[in-house]
Amino acid sequence: MFTMKSAARPVRFAFLCVVLVMAACAGQKQPAQKLLADIDATMIAASAEAAKYVPDQLQDVQIRLSELKAAFDKQDYATVLDRAPAVLGAAQMLATAAAARKDEILKTLSDQWTVLAGTVPEDMIAIRNRIDMLRKKPARKPAAGVDLDAAKSSLDEAGSLWSKAQAAFAGGSLDEAVKTAQAVKSKVDAIAAALMLDLATPGARS
Repeated sequence: MFTMKSAARPVRFAFLCVVLVMAACAGQKQPAQKLLADIDATMIAASAEAAKYVPDQLQDVQIRLSELKAAFDKQDYATVLDRAPAVLGAAQMLATAAAARKDEILKTLSDQWTVLAGTVPEDMIAIRNRIDMLRKKPARKPAAGVDLDAAKSSLDEAGSLWSKAQAAFAGGSLDEAVKTAQAVKSKVDAIAAALMLDLATPGARS
């Protein structure tokens, strides 16, 4: 027999389900919020180095974090709790990955500087000796197109630039030191070519 009480049972059951769901959501909100805060804090600590050395990894974590925040705003706390641990792990890896990449770059720069520091000064000495030799032997005129004054001026500029490279190296700016030294190397090679001096020839630097 259908009664008002029997009709109310499904309504009460549905209401009870809603209450239980709301309670579950309320219970999930705080841990979800904490996970998002932990990811944010981890990324803030690592973002400067990560942006410089592993920008792609940083961008990936940022995108995933944005998706989690969007889910949180929709009160989809279950999704946040399910996915946030992996995103937190990826965020924690940023510092390690950035440090490893930084060490790799510094090692490469250090090797490049060692080579440049061992050859560029000798190349400049060889060029200066070449200029002095050509000036001391007027009977042996330089080949057409060789301008000793221009070569001397360019060599002086290279010397000033090399001093800047050394200062950068002494100051710990290895990247700047190598870039400046490479510019000096290019200038020195151009001067040598203008003087018809092959720096690769055995004895050219002596």
